[in-house]
This record gives sequence, C-alpha cells and structure tokens, in this order.
Amino acid sequence: MTKISPVGIFHTRADGYTTFVNRKWCEISGLSENEGIGYNWLKAVHPDDIERVREGWDRATAEKRDSGTQYRFLLSDGSVKWVLGRAVPELDSQNQIIGYVGTITDITEIINFQHEQIKLKEKAEESDRLKSAFLANMSHEIRTPMNGILGFSDLLSDPDLTSEEQANYIAMINKSGQRMLNIINDIVDISKIEAGLLEIQLSETNINDYTEYLYNFFLPQAKSKGLLLSVKNSMSGKEATITTDREKLYSILTNLIKNAIKYTHMGEIELGCARKEDHLEFYVKDTGIGIPKDRQEAIFERFIQADIDDCMAYQGAGLGLAIAKAYVEMLEGKIWVESEEGKGSTFYFTISCKREPEHKNPAAQPAVADISGETRKLKILIVEDDETSEILLRKTIHKFSKEILVSRTGLEAIKVNQSNPDIDLILMDIRLPEMGGYEATRQIRLFNKKVVIIAQTAFGFSGDRKKALEAGCDDYIAKPIDTHELQLLIQKYFGN
Repeated sequence: MTKISPVGIFHTRADGYTTFVNRKWCEISGLSENEGIGYNWLKAVHPDDIERVREGWDRATAEKRDSGTQYRFLLSDGSVKWVLGRAVPELDSQNQIIGYVGTITDITEIINFQHEQIKLKEKAEESDRLKSAFLANMSHEIRTPMNGILGFSDLLSDPDLTSEEQANYIAMINKSGQRMLNIINDIVDISKIEAGLLEIQLSETNINDYTEYLYNFFLPQAKSKGLLLSVKNSMSGKEATITTDREKLYSILTNLIKNAIKYTHMGEIELGCARKEDHLEFYVKDTGIGIPKDRQEAIFERFIQADIDDCMAYQGAGLGLAIAKAYVEMLEGKIWVESEEGKGSTFYFTISCKREPEHKNPAAQPAVADISGETRKLKILIVEDDETSEILLRKTIHKFSKEILVSRTGLEAIKVNQSNPDIDLILMDIRLPEMGGYEATRQIRLFNKKVVIIAQTAFGFSGDRKKALEAGCDDYIAKPIDTHELQLLIQKYFGN
C-alpha cells in the first residue's frame, strides 16, 4: 500500500532516526531510499527551516502528542518544495514513545498560490493608495488654479482698481487658466493612451528647426529663473530631416524641458540630439535636484510622483513622464534617466526615423499665419448651448461679422439655416440637446453645400477631426477655443 500512496510515508525511532521511507517520500524530498534512512534526511531540509523542524519535533516528543510542521526541502537542482509534515507517536505499554509514523504532503502549489495572492493583495493596496494620492493631487491641482481664476475675477469688480492692478489680475487669471488647461490636457492624453485611441501621424520634420523653436519657446521661462538654456545638435542638411509624428515628439520634449525648468533652481539646462544609425537619440540635461535611485523607474509610471509623499511636492499632475514614455514607445523608441540627487538629471530617449511619411510637411511647428489681412463681413450662426461659450464666441468673431445668429440645439440650427440660406459660416458645437452637431451638419448638407461649417468641441479625443470632416464639416477646433486659432481659420476660408 505504501508504494501507491499519494503522500510520502516515513517511520522513525523515538530519537528521530528514520527506519523507513516510501517511494512518494523519495519523490517529494528528492532523496533516494538509502539517503532517506537515518539522520541524513535533515540535510535535504532547507537550512532556514532545520531549527524550526527540530524544535517542533522536540516539543511534540516532550508532550507526547502529534506533531505538524510546514517546511521546505531544498532539492539538488536548487528548486524548493514546500511540505506539510505530520507525525503520530507510537507508545509502548509504559506509555513511552518508541517511534513515530508520519506523512509528508507536497503543498508547494498551495504555498505559491498563497504567496501570489499576498502579492496581488499588496499590489492592489498599493494601486489604491497611489490612485487615492493621485486623486488628492488632482483635486489640489484643479482647485488651486480655480482659486486664482475665481478669486481674481471677483477682485476685478472692485471699482477702485488701478489700471496696473487690473492688468495684473487679468494676467493672474490667464496664468491660472493655462495651468488648469495643462492639467486637463494631461488627463485627456492619459485617457486616450489608456483607451488605445491614439494614432501615429507621420510627416517630414526638420529637427534643427524643431529644436530652435523649442529653444526660443522656453528661453523666457529659463531666463526668469536665472537658468542658462542651450541646444547641442550635431546634425546638418538632409540628415536633420526625418519622418516622425511631430506632435508626439513635441509633447515628449516639452514635458522633459518643462520638468527640467521646474526642478532646476540654479545652473543650466541642455537639449541635444544626434543621429545613430536608424534612430535619433535626444537628451535633456539639467543641474537640478536629481532623482533618488529607487525612484528612477517609478517616475515613468502613471499615477506616481517621485515626491508623492513630500509635503513640499511641486505642482503638477505627475503624468508628464508617463505620457512621454507612452509616446516614445509609440515612436518605436525607449526612454531612460541617469540622475544623482543634488547634482541633476539627464533624460534620454530614442525614436525611429526610418518610415515613410503619410504626408510631407517640413515645418517643425505650426506656422504662424498673418491675420491682419482684410476679411469681408460675414453672416455667422453660432450653434452653442452654453451661454458663456456663446458670449466668448461673439466677442471673438465680432470683427468678422455683419450679423450673428444663435441656435441652442441641433434641430434649431437646421431650421435657422433653412430660413437663412445666405449664412456664410456656422460654428457648430458637437454636443447639443435634441440632436448632436454631427447629425445637424449632415442634415444641413442635404440642402446647403456651400456654407462653411467649423466644428467646435470640448471632447478633444483622437479621431474627432476625422468624424467632423466625415459629417460634412469643413474644419475643426477644440475647446477651450484659442481666439487666435479661430481667427486664423476664418481668415483661411474668407480672407482676401
């Protein structure tokens, strides 16, 4: 019977000397039958468990009771097996122990499962902690600029304000609004990454023009903190023109440079790039506060900030590096950091540049158009259910308009167009009561092919432009609407 037993069986004398082991015992322990006889079997027990096994055996012997212990066998190949050992004492007529009969059961899978469950529990708890910290940080990051916007807006109502104070308050409102927009953009970008909604848009980009643009863009910020900003670029001529997604490249570099400026209080920041075979390697080097060794991988994770427990934590959502990493990986590259606390950091990343462009566009950044040209006065329909947005649009397009009409719903917009076939421009909100902007546009196109329709939406997800064009819109602009950008669009369609 012992030969076919599913558990290991052993017999020992009272002093622990083994006199018998079955085949299953040998299979579990990794010892032969000869190796299992005597005291040598203890040599197969994991060194960290030997003392515990002996103590359990001695207590059971002293109390003349069954013993039960979990311990490990360390096999010759280095692997470990967990077992549950149980032994029942054999007593003579004088009630003295003369030996033990026992079993060992392989519980390795059970122990591994328990360990895995503990790890999953710890991971879930850590995830909850990080998300709670992230949400608390988000609340702070949104409420802080909102405090600036609402507070300074309220102060503007003071009739005794000087013109200088009024200008300063307006500047504060604008700065707070930009900060809030940055937070919202980061959240939207992470949402798009999580949902897999991002697509690669390839075009030709001149890296020299690109780095020069970034240098000029960030130079005022660097100077305001007394920092030296420089660019090192070893490429020239055709070598500097690559095919990539320039919007994602812009986002990566912007996040890295903004972080460098934020965490550097004195010294310099250097942006550089070089071609290496079929890829480019960029770096952003600073002389800032540096990053602890144990946080240099965590900083690229979502919902994690290197200084998340620091009561003096810097403003920001802590999403910039997670977004940068996702974009780098989409561009077939990798990103890493070399840093020493108190001495600064250097962030490196690579991107592939051996791909065919979807369209040729050598510009390194959006072109700045001239809006000073004359535009004929237009009859404009604003389709917008939010009164504040409508007022802002009215002020923005006033210089281009001879008449402004307003519709609050998609159905109302269709009726107004049917009654006013001479409308030149429609600013079509997408999310509307009764009928959405896309469907309203399709209905209008059934009887009016000439009117220019510009979609305006607060969604901001990838593919919205394509949806707008497919519905019949001529163009698309995302909220919050940049007045300069909207004026450029109007100039594009109606400028002389």
